[in-house]
Formats: sequence, C-alpha cells, structure tokens
Amino acid sequence: MKVLIVEDSAVVRAALIRLLAAIDQVEIVGEAGNAAEAIRLTRKLRPDALILDIRLPDRSGVEVLKTVKRSVQAPMVVVLTNNSYPELERRCLDEGADFFLDKTNDFGKLFQIFGGRPN
Repeated sequence: MKVLIVEDSAVVRAALIRLLAAIDQVEIVGEAGNAAEAIRLTRKLRPDALILDIRLPDRSGVEVLKTVKRSVQAPMVVVLTNNSYPELERRCLDEGADFFLDKTNDFGKLFQIFGGRPN
C-alpha cells in the first residue's frame, strides 16, 4: 500500500515513518508539509492512502480531504489530529475520511488500520 504523509511537523512525520516502516505492506511514497503540496503529490503519486493532519500552514486539512476524495480513484484518508473535537470528527467523516484519530490517544491504531504485520 502506497502511503502519503501530510503533516506540518517534521517530528511527527518522522514518527509516522518509523511506525509505518514496521509494516511489510506499507511503502511511504511521499511527505507533504502543507495543503498545496499534499494535493500536488496526491495527483502525481496516486497513493492508496493519506495520513492527513487537519492543521496545515496554508489551508485546512479538511480542504485537502474534500479535494482528494473528489478524484476518480480516491485514496483512503486517515485524519490524524490534535483537534479531536466531535464536531470536527463528524465533518471529516461527512467529507469522506475513512478514519479520524487523535494524535495523543490513537497513534498506535495506525498499525491496525494498515494491516500491521511486522517486518
């Protein structure tokens, strides 16, 4: 599974890469630190999945979510955020997010979502 990580924090991106590297069937195909780059890389790389932060420096991750979910071969989108308010979760799920996770409590669930079989 080809995965694109969309996260403005280099520290969090590095942690996600370490976590996902432990899963055989996952290949990190790119990283984006802002919404414009995320949309461009999604179109170019055609990942199977995005791990998407909501707070990005140039636009909301919700805008990215709406844009990528309109594509013909829309990727799975896992929203991973510190802003895990019920209203935001509902909005993201309504816009097509496949999963909505809290960075503080749900980081480990990524292993389950991506079918974690350790390397």
